[in-house]
Amino acid sequence: MNSPLEGGQRGCSLTILKLTINIKTKQPYRFIISGGGTGGHIYPAIAIANELKSRYPKAEFLFVGASDRMEMEKVPQAGYRIEGLWISGLQRSLSAKNLMFPFKLVSSLLKSRKILRKFKPNAAIGTGGYASAPLLKVASGKKIPCLIQEQNSHAGITNKWLSKTVAKICVAYDAMERFFPAEKLVVTGNPVRQDLLEITSKRNEAQQYFKLNSGLKTILVLGGSLGARKINELVDEAVDYFKAENVQVLWQCGKLYENTYVKKARGGIQVHPFLNRMDLAYAAADVIISRAGALSVSELCLVGKPVIFIPSPNVSEDHQTKNARSISEKNAAILLRENEADEKFQSTLDGLLKDEGLQRKLSENIKKLAKPNAARDIVDEIEKLLKVNS
Repeated sequence: MNSPLEGGQRGCSLTILKLTINIKTKQPYRFIISGGGTGGHIYPAIAIANELKSRYPKAEFLFVGASDRMEMEKVPQAGYRIEGLWISGLQRSLSAKNLMFPFKLVSSLLKSRKILRKFKPNAAIGTGGYASAPLLKVASGKKIPCLIQEQNSHAGITNKWLSKTVAKICVAYDAMERFFPAEKLVVTGNPVRQDLLEITSKRNEAQQYFKLNSGLKTILVLGGSLGARKINELVDEAVDYFKAENVQVLWQCGKLYENTYVKKARGGIQVHPFLNRMDLAYAAADVIISRAGALSVSELCLVGKPVIFIPSPNVSEDHQTKNARSISEKNAAILLRENEADEKFQSTLDGLLKDEGLQRKLSENIKKLAKPNAARDIVDEIEKLLKVNS
């Protein structure tokens, strides 16, 4: 017959064994993230991964994208592993490429199933673009906690399709219940670069970096990394106006237009194919002329400078115009459509440059729309899903 002491020792040993098993079997979280095709989908995905990594240093990450798009280069550059799917979007016009779409979709669904079975994620995150559609659809079907993030004021086709089965939808704009189930929505904003939070203190550094005259107004022109043809044409035609008004111009013309416009740099007009120090470019600017991609809009809200948006009319579902309108309707920016720009660009810019009251109003109003903690707030929502499913 065992003594009470022996029984107590055995009970204590059993408790220690259980604790040891629990510690050994507690694996680091595994996160699978999908989104791509454009920087507007890729960079938020990377920002979310970085915030997750800061909270869970031992977590494992796997990105999934389209095998022939820019995420296959940008994600590894950010230090994360990625697998590619044979997938592309449907062409809006009649195209032979559309005939391949059903085969690509089936292939991507099968590969997504295989990836999920092997990686066994604790949560799946989608940031839009057609590459995220098959992975998030399969993941939600397997009851893996899923969250999607929509960057634009007008929801994309992929996220609208996924919204019925995912658990949570993080958005950057109000009134998104037009597209998504209201009970799943959380307004978080878009993740942006944290080096934009304190640009006011960088103005002197920015003026020295770009060799600008501190006594003159500076116009910053942004058309995206590749460039914007219409914006470049408008700025080129306004060179004499800039000289007459004695203003400086930081003109980011884009890689596609480098050979056309860089040679036109002279005097107070600087032309750059791209700008490596966007924080300093924003800090130097008094007025900004920009496209209206979702991330650009979010950055400009944070920057808080007067903006003239000239949205591209050539993006799917006219997202950029809708993004810009959502800001201009709040008297926080000026919206100038491309089809009006030839006639109104110089007068619109001149009116803004000469009206300091308007500059202050636009600056104050756009800054009210900033959401500097978007990545943190999105990851808070992911953590809630993890707790519910732990």
